[in-house]
This record gives sequence, structure tokens and C-alpha cells, in this order.
Amino acid sequence: MIRFRCHLVRTLLLFGCGSIPLFAQTAPPIASPSAPIRVKVVVVAMFERGEDTGDVPGEYQLWVEREHLDQVLPLPAGYHHVRMNQDGVLGMLTGVATAKAAASVMALGLDPRFDLTKAYWLIAGIGGGDPADVSLGSAVWANHVIDGDIGYEIDAREIPRNWPTGFVPLRMSTPYEQPVRSPLDGELYSLNQDLAAWALQLTKDVPLADSEEMRASRARFTGFPNARKPPFVTRGDTMSSSTFWHGTRMDEWANAWTRYYTGGQGNYMIAAMEDTGTLQALTFLNQAGRVDLNRVLVLRTVSNYDREAPGSTPAESLKSMVGGKYAAYLPAVEAAEIVGDKVVRDLVEHWGERESTIPHAR
Repeated sequence: MIRFRCHLVRTLLLFGCGSIPLFAQTAPPIASPSAPIRVKVVVVAMFERGEDTGDVPGEYQLWVEREHLDQVLPLPAGYHHVRMNQDGVLGMLTGVATAKAAASVMALGLDPRFDLTKAYWLIAGIGGGDPADVSLGSAVWANHVIDGDIGYEIDAREIPRNWPTGFVPLRMSTPYEQPVRSPLDGELYSLNQDLAAWALQLTKDVPLADSEEMRASRARFTGFPNARKPPFVTRGDTMSSSTFWHGTRMDEWANAWTRYYTGGQGNYMIAAMEDTGTLQALTFLNQAGRVDLNRVLVLRTVSNYDREAPGSTPAESLKSMVGGKYAAYLPAVEAAEIVGDKVVRDLVEHWGERESTIPHAR
């Protein structure tokens, strides 16, 4: 009898009883769908040292404060909440290294609250510059982003004598083996060259911060005329790697690795961490029709050199930077926002044209 009553109760709950609605006491109200937020520009920063505002800034804080990104929106599937302003600019913080960047950007790109189909993406952060090409505090608009993680590696103590490096392209047996494998697996991302040229044209004369500390550090790089210049804005290629490598030999490898994957056309200028993760996510989102890969810009500014100064060793140079003690840390953070915001402001203020037509250099 007890079993019969239990069965009867379960039956009434499943199929209803009289005029009582099915699951009347537990069903949540049906929310009316609302139109997604149409985003004009996404600013992607990678790390922050503390809070979003009011303390020593990382890559995110100056954007939050100066672009008035006051509306906080949770992003549970990403590293950090996102922020927006009234102009349609959205700022996000991905977290450090390629894995967090890829996951966070994918979380934003798949979030139904946002319409990102016409949004421009500005990846803006700091990195280690090649003294052959850039000086401290300089800004580099990327033509290509090269992955410095994908490949095989032999310990440096066991490299064959006739090899220039122990790093070998994936599915190859020797360094820089020809022909370059096709298709690639994320080793190279080529950005919209017309858009990058436009960004450089718009920002090439932006004044950048300098300091006595930067001048003293630059002066040590005898034989590197570009390294000894005041900060400037240029175009080049960036290397993305979750390993923070350093030193003359590694710099030589980065240049050769870039030439290898760009068919000799590229010029490595600055190293960073997260950009290939971000670009891989954006590539997949582009395939899904949720973003436009032709609207992506990468801007990296030079907080430190990627190798030791003449007369020093890589170990000594690296030790001086442990804990983020870069000679141009704050000026580089400042440069990323000042140069990048010149582009953001143009896109927003000319949205009537930029929404439908991607700008290019004249």
C-alpha cells in the first residue's frame, strides 16, 4: 500500500492533476530574450598587478580608467570579468600565457550577450624587444605573430655540432628544414596588413614617454643604433611563447624562426606570451561567424630588451628582470594605452564608416 501511494504521487507530479500546471511550483519564469550588446572595439589586455583601478597598473588598468570602462559584466567562463563603456568599447583581461588567453577569448566570443560580428580587436600589451630593431618604450604593430612553442626541442647540451639550434619544426628532423610544412598547425598568424598599415599611419607620430633610466639602459647597447634611439612606433613581427626566454642565442633563434615561417619576409621585433592563444581562439570564432579576423590588431610595446647588453651575460640580464623589474615597465604600459587608444578613438568616432568598411592606409 505504501508503495502504491508513492507511485501515485510520482504519477501526479509527472503528468499533472486537474487544473494544477505541470511543475507549477518549481519551473522558473521564462525570460524574454533581449538583443545582444553590439560591441565596436574589444581591447585585450593580458595581466594586471592588482585591482582594475587605483594602484600600480598592469596592462589593463589604464584602459579601464581612461576609457571609462565603468560597466562591469561577469564572465564566469573566462579569467576575469569584462568591462564596457557607453561608446561600445569592451575591455577584457585574459590572464597570463597562451592557454588562459585562448580560453578567455573563446568564453567571450561564444557569450550570447555580445554581438562581436563587426567588432575590432586590439590586443595591446608589453614585451621584450630585439635591440637590433627597437628601443625601450617603442611600440610595434604586428604584421605576423609567430608561435615559439610548437616544435621539437633537444637539450642545449646535446645539440649536434652542425645544428644552429636545438629547436626543430614540428614533424621535421632538422632545424629550419625545407620545405616548410603545409598546412601549418598554428605556427604563424598573418594579420590584415592593410589594417596594420593604417594603424601605423595613424599613430607613427604619437609622442612616447622617455626617462633617465631608459636612456641609461639604452646607452649600454653599443653597436645597436635602433636600440639607442628614443621610443618610436613601427611595424614588425612578434613572437608568442609561454616560455619567457632570454639572451643573444635565443634572439638569434627568434629571428631565424620568424624568417623560416614567413618565407624570409618577416622581421622579428618583439616577444610576448599570449598572442597565439588569442589568435587561435579568434580563428575558430571567425570560422563560426562570430568575429571578423580581418579586424584584429596586435600592438606590443617594449618594456625590456630580449637579450643581454654587450659586456653582460644572459643570466645576469635575466636576474635583473626577475619580478618584472623592467627598465621601461611603466613607460611601455603607458605606450600601449596611448598608441592603442588613438586607434580605438578613431574607430568609435567614425563608426558610421568603420562598421561597414575596414580602414586602410592612404
